[in-house]
Amino acid sequence: MRAREHGIEIGFLPPGPLNAITDVPGVAVGHASHTPDHTGVTAVQPELGRDHWESPYFAGAASIYGVGEYSGITQIEEWGFAETPIFMTGTPYVGHVYAGATEILTARQPLIGSLDGDVIIPVVAECDPSWYCDVRGGPAPDTALVTAALDGARGGPVAEGQVGAGIGMSCFGWAGGIGTASRRAGEHTVGVLLLVNFGEAERLTVDGHPVGRRIARDDAPLVEGSCFCLVATDAPLLPSQLARLARRPFLGLARTGSYAGNGSGEVAIAFSNANAAALHRDGEGDVRALAMVRNDALNGLFAGCVEAAEEAVLNALFAARSLDGALGVPLRAAPVDDIVALVRRWRRD
Repeated sequence: MRAREHGIEIGFLPPGPLNAITDVPGVAVGHASHTPDHTGVTAVQPELGRDHWESPYFAGAASIYGVGEYSGITQIEEWGFAETPIFMTGTPYVGHVYAGATEILTARQPLIGSLDGDVIIPVVAECDPSWYCDVRGGPAPDTALVTAALDGARGGPVAEGQVGAGIGMSCFGWAGGIGTASRRAGEHTVGVLLLVNFGEAERLTVDGHPVGRRIARDDAPLVEGSCFCLVATDAPLLPSQLARLARRPFLGLARTGSYAGNGSGEVAIAFSNANAAALHRDGEGDVRALAMVRNDALNGLFAGCVEAAEEAVLNALFAARSLDGALGVPLRAAPVDDIVALVRRWRRD
């Protein structure tokens, strides 16, 4: 059960029907892993069925603390768009997933690497699962695994917790991983998907309540961790507006107890799958017409992004299963019933 099913409703704006990033039309998510307990790959298609190299999408990026890595960031910052799906994996495997994605996408798009085309720069983000996964001897993601995540991407409900890239990730001393949520802001939708791997146990805050003070594990390792935030919207936003939107998940993380610690890497990408025709490589003319939301009409999307990020952290926490860590450190599922009981009691008081 997710946070909302337990009666924990974050914020004021309504969620989409699935309360997931896939409420943004066209967005699809896929997960794959070699084994049940070793970090794998999560792939997000900004618009399923769209050749993102032939028809890129506007994107913006932000970081509140950059001890992390994601390929493709300089292209997004320079050009304001990206040309591949977004991939997530464990920190040691960024290169493996990058190589796999390059091989797959090049094979599927004959103009890539040709005289009439160009190279691609896959977007690959990471968080570090090395407390719990055998990153020294475990299987690294290969092309087959990247293919499985990419081709398994679907709309509809999104698996959360210890799945895909989320395996081995922690959240406030408990198991974490993938979490997602969405909000409706007027006629548009904003969805957030997080790779949650951060938080000190005693700082866990649920809907403003200091839950971590009551349930923190004495044996929880001090892992500051990181969080990769992916924001999607169908609102027609320009790259500068998307960079502004990409900063908003960090406010949601802070509401759950993050302070972007020294070893943490809170980084984000926001994208819009609108304006596809204007970015198509074979479109007519050098000057293209664009739609855009006025800057003074962005507040609903900003608020929705903050609310969705806060709820996505809780959804990851509530969905995650226990994991026997490869280094002998167990990663335990959160005591969800205790958390819910505390929040209900404080609300009554």
